[in-house]
Amino acid sequence: MRISDAIVPELDHEAGNTRKTLERIPADKFTWKPHTKSMSMGQLAIHVATIPEWVGAILGGDGMDFASPEVAGYKPPDLKTTKELLDRFDKTTADARAAITAADDEHLMKPWTLRAGPQVFFTLPRIAVIRSMVMSHTIHHRAQLGVYLRLNEIPVPSVYGPSADETGMGATAG
Repeated sequence: MRISDAIVPELDHEAGNTRKTLERIPADKFTWKPHTKSMSMGQLAIHVATIPEWVGAILGGDGMDFASPEVAGYKPPDLKTTKELLDRFDKTTADARAAITAADDEHLMKPWTLRAGPQVFFTLPRIAVIRSMVMSHTIHHRAQLGVYLRLNEIPVPSVYGPSADETGMGATAG
């Protein structure tokens, strides 16, 4: 079995759950923030929608340097509607899926380094970077979006089983 044969189904599964969350983000709440230090709902949703773009950088080079002009000068896309958000997510996910599927095991196991100039944060096999920086990172921020939805009385979708909003069950004391 190829490495991509194991990771692509997981990518597809998580993408489906992420899309369900992004579908609930109303454009009129894009500027809402739970705290002054927090990203707005729109900023966070755009971040989640564009994380799969990183697969191209992970598979296309030996690393990323936060101090480089192209990375330091990155500006997220200015998405204004939920449809634009979903269209961007669908494209970035399809591109990531295709890139992972096309990569052979040898390439997926080559080292990739994240740094800021001389400071190295980590060097890992590319497949481990995809799992951590793309998949786990997306899951982390998708959970944050779930809290944003809850705080705005927007039903939270089921992800790994029923949510209180989709089953009619309220929170229970533990």
